[in-house]
Amino acid sequence: MTTNHTIHQKPLVSFIVTYYNLPVDMLCQCIDSILKLSLLPFEREIIIVDDGSTQSPKDDLLHYGNEIVYVRQKNGGVSVARNTGLNIANGRYIQIIDADDYLIPSLYEHCLDIIRNNDDADVVMFDFTNNAVHTTKTYGLPQRKTGTELLCSENIRGAVWCCLFREAIRGHIQFTAGIAYGEDEEFTPQLLIRAKNVYTTKVQAYYYRKRNTSATHQIDDASITKRLNDTKEVIYHLNRLASTSPQNKKQGIQRRVAQLTMDYIYNTIMLTRSVPITRQCIKALRNDGLFPLPDCNYTKKYQWFRRLTNSRLGLSILVKVLPLMKKER
Repeated sequence: MTTNHTIHQKPLVSFIVTYYNLPVDMLCQCIDSILKLSLLPFEREIIIVDDGSTQSPKDDLLHYGNEIVYVRQKNGGVSVARNTGLNIANGRYIQIIDADDYLIPSLYEHCLDIIRNNDDADVVMFDFTNNAVHTTKTYGLPQRKTGTELLCSENIRGAVWCCLFREAIRGHIQFTAGIAYGEDEEFTPQLLIRAKNVYTTKVQAYYYRKRNTSATHQIDDASITKRLNDTKEVIYHLNRLASTSPQNKKQGIQRRVAQLTMDYIYNTIMLTRSVPITRQCIKALRNDGLFPLPDCNYTKKYQWFRRLTNSRLGLSILVKVLPLMKKER
């Protein structure tokens, strides 16, 4: 029997699933993975945001009844769709999922256990897999740090779908409309600097489906330009945020900016394979104070990359060698 207290209780987790022009069976697989969790109906909220798909999947979802909230809107991109979900979510915690992916119930339970057993948990950061064969392992105790400590000391997983986060710490943070590439890299660091307690675990609780038709796999000139421009905009936004942040938070954001700048140069090399274009990219970064990369003890990969990009010969070597290394793998 359901009590009045239960009726009015906030869900423990709101699951925000963004959908656009995908096979409906993928969306159903995603929803089913949530329903298999040990959450009671009043403990979960499943919000499906249809971002103006050519054909609405609503009729194919009728069998879910009151288990889901379906919202259809004019196409605005994944950032706008996620914001719609965030604005209507009622849960104490938020989990964002792309409709072509799904949770791995037996492993995601570990993340739920963390928030159930730790009232102070602001964010739970976990891992993902693209291996369709899932194995349940025994994982050690999660590590706890402040979000700022995490940003200052580790290479974070920027994907927002690897974060189960407390809605109350989000404040007014939203995804930037129009950003189709790297929107997570802008959102996640802002979330972390607000978090007093971040629990990290190596559990691979999220299945990321690799699709050749996804945005990150498009290699036409327009898509490449859009991807690089979006990444650059994210870097500039975070850099501006660092300049107005307290010193301890500034250090963490600046570290992330340096890492993203390295990734931006790397992707410019890999996507264009052009020395002149890469030099042009670096010149623009230098003019804005983002190059050369800071001489910091981050990772060996970062240190070598910094040295090579800082000389004309080294940059030429990178443009020639990096694509071959990827092809060899």
